[in-house]
Amino acid sequence: MKDKLSLFVKTAISLGLMAYLLYRFLSDPMDRAILVETLTTANLAYLTLALLLFILAIVTNAVKWYILLRAQGIPVPLLPVTNYTFVGFFFNNFLPANVGGDVIRGYGLARYLDRNAEAAVSVIVDRIIGLVAFMFTAVVAALVAVRLVPTDSENEATALLTENLILVEWISIFGMAVLLGGFAIMLSHRLRAMLGRLFELKPLVPLAPLYQTISSAFGAYRHQYWALIQAFCVGVVTVLLTGCVDIAIVAGLHGHINPIYIFLFNPIIAILLIAPISIGGLGTGSLLYVSFYSLVGVPETLSFALSLVKQGVIYLGSLPGGVLWLRAGRQKRPATIEE
Repeated sequence: MKDKLSLFVKTAISLGLMAYLLYRFLSDPMDRAILVETLTTANLAYLTLALLLFILAIVTNAVKWYILLRAQGIPVPLLPVTNYTFVGFFFNNFLPANVGGDVIRGYGLARYLDRNAEAAVSVIVDRIIGLVAFMFTAVVAALVAVRLVPTDSENEATALLTENLILVEWISIFGMAVLLGGFAIMLSHRLRAMLGRLFELKPLVPLAPLYQTISSAFGAYRHQYWALIQAFCVGVVTVLLTGCVDIAIVAGLHGHINPIYIFLFNPIIAILLIAPISIGGLGTGSLLYVSFYSLVGVPETLSFALSLVKQGVIYLGSLPGGVLWLRAGRQKRPATIEE
């Protein structure tokens, strides 16, 4: 019942937001004409490039996870890691009602390796490193954007734009600081030992071995500084590729958005979409695109068209994960949602 209610709420939010946005842009004759022309005259070559860049971003995301697995001493080839990454993206975008893509890829790797704790921790660390890379990119883009915007105090629009960018800059810095602080705590042997004392309490004693296994798995990363740096750098490459996806889409829509704003808002929007309140970001992603890009004067029809095409690119780029999952199901009994 709880899962059905969650699915109903997510569906209602996605459909409700899309209905609101479509009514908003289609009810006005001028906006409708601009939106229809923008979408129907799109350059398919640029949109195809966007799709290829998105698939490449998934592959680099798999490389990041592969580096972290090797740092744990887990000898798994890159090909299975890439397959599980694609499957995770498929579940994130098409079947988000009961389970997330991270859980699916972690579970698949655990079955492959028969090492549950290490697989789970590698997924968590991979997610954290990825989020830090996203926030780092947003911080750098915000710093550049603030300094590129003219500081004409007499121009009200310019002054408001600068204020908006400074606010986004501080939000990005705060978000990155929180992520780095939380990750440092997870890697701290002393703090993990203090938390382990809780499992000496009688109700938690049966869970003590499980906690020790997970704690040891986190400890494997404690001195793997070079591997963490490598994973972070690959994560930044992934973020830049996803930004290039948006740049290619904008070019395909014959629009213009300053790339620095794309590299600023794309990471923030991606992080906000992690919140599981809609189906694959449908509806919420479009609302965030329209809201954020309006801060820098981008026409709302262009940002809405960008969000629609980006959603389509994400769906198409995630389909190989579904194919890989079905192929794996034919080779052995597939994992059920309950498992």
